[in-house]
This record gives sequence, C-alpha cells and structure tokens, in this order.
Amino acid sequence: MNPMGMALEGTGFAWLMTTLGAALVFLFREEMKEGVQRVFLGFAAGVMIAAGVWSLLIPAIEKTEAAGGIGFVPAAGGFILGGLFLFGMDNLIPHLHLGEERAEGRATSWKRTTLMVFAVTLHNIPEGMAVGLAFANGFLEGGTAADYAAAFALAVGIGIQNFPEGAAVSLPLRKEGVKPWKAFLCGSLSGIVEPVFGVLTVLLAAFLNPIMPWLLAFAAGAMIYVVVEELIPEAHLGEHSHLGTAGVMTGFLIMMVLDVALG
Repeated sequence: MNPMGMALEGTGFAWLMTTLGAALVFLFREEMKEGVQRVFLGFAAGVMIAAGVWSLLIPAIEKTEAAGGIGFVPAAGGFILGGLFLFGMDNLIPHLHLGEERAEGRATSWKRTTLMVFAVTLHNIPEGMAVGLAFANGFLEGGTAADYAAAFALAVGIGIQNFPEGAAVSLPLRKEGVKPWKAFLCGSLSGIVEPVFGVLTVLLAAFLNPIMPWLLAFAAGAMIYVVVEELIPEAHLGEHSHLGTAGVMTGFLIMMVLDVALG
C-alpha cells in the first residue's frame, strides 16, 4: 500500500467534510444555534482528546518500548514541544476565535473575516500532521491492514468533527455580510492545510523515522493545546455547560471506539 496516496485520501476526506460543512451557508443565513454550536465544539474536543491518546501517544510509547527505550520520554518530550509550537503559532499569527471581539496574535489590519478563517486554519494544521503521521507510522511499522485501519479511524474521526468546523467558518462570515459563495470558499479553504501538512509529513517521515515517537507525541501535544485553548472554552461559554460536556464525552467515546475497533 502507498502511504502517500492513503494519507492524501485520509486528509482529503477530512477536507471534504470541512467543505460539506461550509456548504451549509447555502441553506442557512444565520449562525448555528448556541446549543448546537456547543455540542459540535465539545464533540470536536472529545474526538481530538481521544485521537491524541489512542492514535498518537500510545503508538509513540509502544514504538519506543519496542526499540528498547523508555516509553514515556519521547511521549512527554514531544507532547511538550507540540504544545509550545502551537503556543508560538497562537502568539504570532493574527486570528479571531468564535464569539470573540478582540483578535489574538500580532497586531494587524486584517479584516475580521480573514482573522476568523485563520483561527480555524491554525488548529487544522496539527490535525493534518496527525493523520499524515498515522499513515506514515503504519507503513514504517510494516504496513499491515491493522496499521492502516487505525490510521483511517483517525482520519474518519477528524473528518466527522470537521463538518461543523466548516459551518463554524462560513455561517459567521455570511452573518458578517460576506457573499454566500465567498463564505463557502473561505470555509472550505480553511481545511486545505490538512492534506497539505498530511502529505508533507509523510514525505518527511522516512527521513525522520528514528524520531517518529517524538513526532507522534508532538502532534498529540499540538492537538491537546487546541482543545484546551480554544474548543473547551468555546463549548462551555454561557451559564449552562451540559451540552458542551455531552459533546465532549460523545466525541471521545466515538473516536475511542473507532480506534480500538479498527486498529
């Protein structure tokens, strides 16, 4: 099996789901209801937490121990580096989170619409890396059907939670006065970084196989940073947080079952 082609399929599916979500702008003029939005944000957080543990950290530990190393060292080290990487990106790249009035990152004259797109695009980067690393690691581990099934489980989980993300970009842009087709295009393009970074990761993986556990943990750390910094707070805005909590638990459960059942 060709890991490059399979990674492109996996990340392509994730991008397709983002695009389908963005297409909701042609059906609805207003943003998603607050309760629905909380569920989707919580769901995305749950998927990313489970993916970080089962699809990235556990394989990093197992790969290290199989090579005779101390499992938690690259897992912990890579996890910290991934979080620091996203922290740096968060402070360098101007972006505007959902429901916020003040942009983060460097001061800029960019429009609100551009900043909102960059907020979602920023946290799609570690998702693309994670899927690419999963396929690359499966190939380097022997390329068995189980290895690739686990990678596809991750791609499916990421794809499912990308659907509401596409809508979370296009619908607010439509409300800001952006034309439907342009809002759709922005929502779709916010997810294009996933196949780009997924394929780049596979290309580099063969040269970086000795530090693959560090890379897997790096992607996990970056994803968990996004969850804690962005998704969980947004899923629990307001007086009642039960919907967001239910979304987190549902997303975690589905991703865990996908990974265990398929991997």
